[in-house]
Amino acid sequence: MLTEQIETDFKTAFKAKDEIAKSSLSNLKAALKTFEIQVQHALTDDEVIQVISKKVKQHKDSIEGFLKGARQDLADFEQKQMAILQKYLPAAMSEEELKTIVSSVVTELQATAKDFGKVMKTVVERVKGAADGSAISKLVKEHLK
Repeated sequence: MLTEQIETDFKTAFKAKDEIAKSSLSNLKAALKTFEIQVQHALTDDEVIQVISKKVKQHKDSIEGFLKGARQDLADFEQKQMAILQKYLPAAMSEEELKTIVSSVVTELQATAKDFGKVMKTVVERVKGAADGSAISKLVKEHLK
């Protein structure tokens, strides 16, 4: 299970005194525990991936902000933390694969422009963290025009 792998990697980082990995995995473990308390059950791998995806997006947003503020040192630190988390996510889906899924979902649902939310929800469920939400949104909008 993914949570066990994260725990093992955290212990390894702790023993190796890898401060970046230790910090990143510690923050992830806290986010997972918080989510577990909210849903009131042990997390599935899909739920763990959902939390990791959210943390990766937060790191991307932080990197963008630090670069705008000319803080390359902080952006580099965020980039390193994000890279540690990304190894737990499924391999990224190509744009062509994503287009195929979006197209099939739109066809299945016989969706129109006002069905954007339904299409997004279905596509996000199918890709299970293998694609970025903003990329999905962009393709769904293009397809529903």
